[in-house]
Amino acid sequence: MNSDIDQVVLITGGARGIGAETAKALAARGARVVLTDLDRAALDETVAAIGEEKALGVVADVCDLPAMEAAVAAAVERFGRLDAAIANAGIASYGSVLHTDPAIFKRVMDINVLGVFHTARAALPALIDSKGYLLVVSSLAAFAAAPGLSAYNASKAGAEHFANAVRLEVAHQGVTVGCAHMSWIDTPLVQDAKADLPAFQELLKKLPYPLGKTTDVESCVNAFVKGVEKRQRHVYCPGWVRGIGINRNVVNSAAGAIPILRHVPRLLPQMDEQVAALGRATSARNLANDASDAAAVDNKE
Repeated sequence: MNSDIDQVVLITGGARGIGAETAKALAARGARVVLTDLDRAALDETVAAIGEEKALGVVADVCDLPAMEAAVAAAVERFGRLDAAIANAGIASYGSVLHTDPAIFKRVMDINVLGVFHTARAALPALIDSKGYLLVVSSLAAFAAAPGLSAYNASKAGAEHFANAVRLEVAHQGVTVGCAHMSWIDTPLVQDAKADLPAFQELLKKLPYPLGKTTDVESCVNAFVKGVEKRQRHVYCPGWVRGIGINRNVVNSAAGAIPILRHVPRLLPQMDEQVAALGRATSARNLANDASDAAAVDNKE
């Protein structure tokens, strides 16, 4: 692989999954990476795998603007500049609007929307200096809604339109803004949902092809790396997601909803029952990260 990406790249949610693997791939191409996450142990493992000469890990909650500003400052202090930022951190919640935990719904919106804002707000001064690139990670979910995942759907649609707005604001300052849309990727987020909820697994199978298809992490990483390298306005993974975006009005029309509506009366109550049995409306991993973050705040106080 060519080592030709001489950039300093900040990646939120960089301890595992797409964030970690994108960091490794970028570093292999010559980039220096600054990773933020709540999971200190996983963050340290990823930094060690890349090598401390090329990677810096910063424990930071994207919901905390001063923490993100400190992460950007650490990036500039360590590597001299910031060329790109990938607003990748995101979580999902489970269950219907009538039955999901309102606190978890809010947490999804806080991380997936407010966290993107904080990442952009913190990174933009440095990106303006470098005439850099901001990549906002949205999802296929912004184009095609799925029952039982309303918080995730809404947050990713919000992230997409945020990217559209900030692109207009900073173009004259030399900053390029991209937006990434991926189908279901075989990450901890999707793996946890499948493990927790058999109804979710069945839902994916019932979605019209290829909407329920899961894609490997490597394909997504390759798309992200190309997006950073080429400063792409749109990043799609797999390529067919672009077609869904173009035809989103058809997908979300009354006729487009027919294939999934026939399964909702059976699968949605099952999902709610499974969420109730779990005693949580998100993955155990997310709750553990939130607990670690709360403990860190308490220690500071």
